Amino acid sequence: MTNKPVVRTFATGANRDLDENKLDFEAFLSPLVLQDYAVYMHGKRRLADGSLRDGDNWQKGIPVDAYMKSLARHWQDLWLHHRGYADLAVEDYPTTLAAMLFNVMGAYDVYLKAERAKQNLAAAPAEPAPAASTEPNFILID
Repeated sequence: MTNKPVVRTFATGANRDLDENKLDFEAFLSPLVLQDYAVYMHGKRRLADGSLRDGDNWQKGIPVDAYMKSLARHWQDLWLHHRGYADLAVEDYPTTLAAMLFNVMGAYDVYLKAERAKQNLAAAPAEPAPAASTEPNFILID
């Protein structure tokens, strides 16, 4: 049996611990997608009255029902694009994907916060909780 190294040694002589048990954000995420998503999100900051909302405004709490209704509309657009009916879609393809990412991330954020709250791990709220319920209304299937 060979001993597995516990440190990495680089050609320069520098060394570090192994990274095999660490989350690899650089590998798991696409910088192109994140860049385009940030451009999409920034474009959504301007409100109808001309004011500019904070970029993290969505984290104040949007009910899962709202995310689901929006996601369903964008899914329809994605399906139309996929089936060759882009002329019937409300949004272009990249906008559709970014909007879906927003809704999935929002619903996932609500779920993770609810799970943390169940375990008493919720962060202290910076602001009062929103009036609308942020309790997820979906069932997890293992």
